[in-house]
Amino acid sequence: MTSNPLMQTIEALAKEKGIEPDVVIQAMEEAVLTASRKFYKGDEDLKAKFNAENGQIELFAVKTIVEAVTNPAKEISMAEAKEIYGEDAEVEVGYEIEFPKRTDVLGRIAAQTAKQVIFQKVREAERENVYAEYNQRVGEVMNGLVKRFEQGDIIVEVGRVEAVLPRKEQSRAESYAQGDRVRAVIRGVSKNAKGPQIVLSRTDPALLIKLFEQEVPEVYDGTVMIRGAVREAGDRAKVAVYSRERDVDPVGACVGMKGTRVQAIIRELRGEKIDIVDFSDDPVQFVMNALSPAKVQRVTIVSDVDKVMEVMVEDSQLSLAIGKKGQNVRLAAKLTGWRIDIKSEEEKRKEVEAQFGALEAASAEGDDPIEGEAAAVEGETAPIAGEAAPAGAVADEPAADKPAAEETK
Repeated sequence: MTSNPLMQTIEALAKEKGIEPDVVIQAMEEAVLTASRKFYKGDEDLKAKFNAENGQIELFAVKTIVEAVTNPAKEISMAEAKEIYGEDAEVEVGYEIEFPKRTDVLGRIAAQTAKQVIFQKVREAERENVYAEYNQRVGEVMNGLVKRFEQGDIIVEVGRVEAVLPRKEQSRAESYAQGDRVRAVIRGVSKNAKGPQIVLSRTDPALLIKLFEQEVPEVYDGTVMIRGAVREAGDRAKVAVYSRERDVDPVGACVGMKGTRVQAIIRELRGEKIDIVDFSDDPVQFVMNALSPAKVQRVTIVSDVDKVMEVMVEDSQLSLAIGKKGQNVRLAAKLTGWRIDIKSEEEKRKEVEAQFGALEAASAEGDDPIEGEAAAVEGETAPIAGEAAPAGAVADEPAADKPAAEETK
C-alpha cells in the first residue's frame, strides 16, 4: 500500500465499499470540480485530475488555441500561447492548454459540497456493483440471516447486502424469527430509488432443483437430468427425472439409500411432500407417471392440438389420482403440460351407457346410428397392460416440488 495519505484513504474506501480505487478517484475528481465551479463562478472550462505522484487532486482551467479570441474565459490566441511556450513550441490552432488553479482557497462550503458528491458517487458505484453481481446470480441458492420484518416481507442479510423475501414467495408451512438462517433462491434483481433490490424465493421450483443438485451427485454431474419441477409450496411437489446412462435409475438416485437424499430436501422444505417420477417422451406414459402414486387403467388422447387427455382409473384409485382438493392431478397437469380429465370405471361405464342410449334413441327416430357413434367416440385410446403404474418415488413426509413415482415411507 502507498504511503500517500490520500491514496491510503482511497484504497481503504474502495475496499470497504467493494469497488475499484479508480471509481473513488473519479468521484473525488468530480467532487473537486463541482466545488470549484461553485467557488469560481466563471465561464471557464475546469478540469480536475488526480496526480498519482504527489497524491493530490489538481485543478486546471482549459483554454483552446484559436486564431481570434471571442471568449477569453475559454480561448487563447496563438500569440499568447507562444508567449507561454516559446516561439519554437509545436502548438496549433485547436490545441488545448491547461492552466493550474488553486484549490486551497475553496473554503469550508466547497469542502462540504465535495464530501457530498464523493458520498453520492461512491454509493452509486456500490449499488451498480451489487446489481451487476447479483443479477448474474439469479437462480442461485443463497444463505442469509433474518434481519427484520416489513409488512409481511422478510428482510434477509446476505453477505454485505440486504435481500427481501416477499410474503408471496414464502411457504405457508414456514415461519421465521429474527436471527434465523434462511436458504432461498435468488428470483430476480431490480433497481429502484433506494438501490438494487434482491428478491428471494422459498416457493420457486428453481429452489427445489438446486437442492437436488446439492444433495444428489448424479444430478450435479449431469448423469441424472431434472426435466421438470412443479410445486404447491408447503404441501406437495412433483419432479420429473431422466437418466443419461442406462444403468443409473434416476428415481432411485434422487431418493437415495433408505430415502436419505430426498429426506434431506424434505427437511429443508419443512416437510413438503415430493413425488419423483420418470420422465418420458411419450406423453401418455409421462401422464401416467406424473399421476403416481395412483394406478392408471387407460389413457385416451382427446385432443393433440389442445393437449387434452382422459384418464380412467379404478374406483378405488379415483381419490388418490385426484388428490386432496385436486392437488395430485393439478400438479401432474402442470408437470406434463396436458389437461387431464380423470374418471373412474363406474363414471366411464355410465357415460358409455348414456352414449349408447342416445344412439338407440337416434336410431329409433330414423337418424344414422353410424354418425352418432362417430360423434360419440373421440380420441385415441391407449390401454394399459395390467394395473402397474410407472415406477417412481414419493416421500411420505412433506416433500419438495418434483414428481415422484414411488412412495417413500
